[in-house]
Amino acid sequence: MPRSSALAEELFHRNDDPTPADIRRVVATLAVPALLEQVLSFLVGLVDTYLSGRFDADVTSAIGLSAYVNWLSGLMTSLVATGTAAIIAREWGGRRRQAASRTLNQSLVLGAAVGVGFLLVVTAAAPLFADALGLTGQSRAMAVGFVRLDTVGHVPMAVVLTAAAALRGAGDMRTPLYVLGGLNVVNVFASMVFVYGPPPAFGFDFIGFGPVGIIYGTIVAKLLGAAAILGVLASHRSPALRLVPRWMRPDRRAIARVLKIGLPAAAEGLVMWVGQFVFLGLVATVGRRAGVSEDVEADARAFIAAHFVGIRVEGISYLPAFAWGAAAATMTGQAIGAGRPKLGVTAGHIAAGQASALGAVLSLVFVFGADAIFAVMHDDPQVRAVGAPALRMIGFFQVPLVLAIVYVQALRGAGDTRWPLAMTVSGVYGLRLPLAYLGGMYWVGGLVGVWVGMAVDIAARAIVAAVRYRGEAWTRTRV
Repeated sequence: MPRSSALAEELFHRNDDPTPADIRRVVATLAVPALLEQVLSFLVGLVDTYLSGRFDADVTSAIGLSAYVNWLSGLMTSLVATGTAAIIAREWGGRRRQAASRTLNQSLVLGAAVGVGFLLVVTAAAPLFADALGLTGQSRAMAVGFVRLDTVGHVPMAVVLTAAAALRGAGDMRTPLYVLGGLNVVNVFASMVFVYGPPPAFGFDFIGFGPVGIIYGTIVAKLLGAAAILGVLASHRSPALRLVPRWMRPDRRAIARVLKIGLPAAAEGLVMWVGQFVFLGLVATVGRRAGVSEDVEADARAFIAAHFVGIRVEGISYLPAFAWGAAAATMTGQAIGAGRPKLGVTAGHIAAGQASALGAVLSLVFVFGADAIFAVMHDDPQVRAVGAPALRMIGFFQVPLVLAIVYVQALRGAGDTRWPLAMTVSGVYGLRLPLAYLGGMYWVGGLVGVWVGMAVDIAARAIVAAVRYRGEAWTRTRV
């Protein structure tokens, strides 16, 4: 059993009361492997954005749109992954090992089904995504082609994310690190090879596929990742959970239990994604009205590209947020399963504190390094001029962002997914979009003005999530 899982189980089943130092150690032990996994995942997106920046704004927009659709795919997988993690955490905390493995097997089948459904929908809807951004001509054709090609990887990635969520619920942070970390390393190198071809030293007469090679590399990595994580579970090398084919026959009660928790989480993800897509359309609209040049469509593409680059870079803050959020989710779920919810509450607060310290460091990096970051990430001076001020502004809101994510993850780990849904609906549609419109069109202007809505939403959500978590009513959530 991985040391992280052993430490958590020991903490929840010892006879005395653990000290804050004991809890801090376990939280950090759970979070560090997840952080390494997040870092490697972030590098994939960063490298994809960097590679697209070596071409032009059309390529960056197409790759950015594919990334947005991939994000939606992950959010839809949360329909299964969130419920799976919460249930398995309870079962593992209560030392019901076989029940946990049965949940894993049911969830893998359900996750694959969600992936297939998403593939079919996105293949048909790809032109609508491009049209919603106002892309035309070559830019539109490239975006539609990239999005459709990328759907090949949605099903294997749904399997990987579902299995990884189940393992984390059991306290196994290392297996997801090894599999997803390896997947991301393969993704980086495969994308570079497919774009440019292998180095001359390898002796291959292959010059690469150009921008579409970015998508090819991603597909190869996802297929290998799914094979790896299923292989680990089937070979019983996973110390936590087991892949047992006879437990994959659909069990309506088990599926309903997963969906009861997962549906609000998936609805939250869908609400967020739709809001973000509307937000992206607003970025393009503000770009067309900015009057930066005589070509309004070129201005729109520059704004979209700057937004994609800025979001990718700001994603660094999500690394500690999701890593310590995963630790908090495991701790809250297992603590409730073990009958010691107070320990889970304390663990969530400690996770939020540890992650926010890293968020403060990243805040300084964005505030003082925005110009240098954009100079490295894109060759187009217009993209740099539009994006750097926005990244500098959002840098001041990284600590609230981290706090909001960690507390929401902790709530989900306990099965409380309805409150996060309510926070997302009110934050995105009550604050983010209206203020982005006002800020971009009438107040500050430019990408900075649009991002004002994002900043206010982040701050408000951090406050509401912290208040909900502190109230502790979520510890009585039934799964």
